[in-house]
Amino acid sequence: MLEGILSVAGKSGLYKLLSQGKNMIVVESIEDGKRSPVSSNARVSALQEISMYTVDGDVKLSRVMANIYKHTGGKQCLTAKSSAEELKQFMADVLPEWDSERIYVSDIKKLVTWYNLLVDKGLVSDKEDETNEENAE
Repeated sequence: MLEGILSVAGKSGLYKLLSQGKNMIVVESIEDGKRSPVSSNARVSALQEISMYTVDGDVKLSRVMANIYKHTGGKQCLTAKSSAEELKQFMADVLPEWDSERIYVSDIKKLVTWYNLLVDKGLVSDKEDETNEENAE
């Protein structure tokens, strides 16, 4: 589900990995389809590698996205402009074991922004990535 989707520090939105060279990668914006090079110095995070803190350990982002998809019936969820209390309650609904001490409102805002973008483009479902079924150790 999240394979090949990247977040690039300093750039808004999410990107698909197109190709990889020695000193850079080429990405395509999921929002508008524009392609751009990203230096090997840039901080790039693959969504399939991101986990969220829970009281029991970490949970892969793909599981959280699948939970949101099930919770919303495959529709858009809250936005980043929602109140802090609404965002915290939403997080408690989709991931009851979330660690409220280590997951900040800014993290939840990023999560809902990413989810809404991915659901708009049909890139998220109620299935977790098969390689990400277990909690991160």
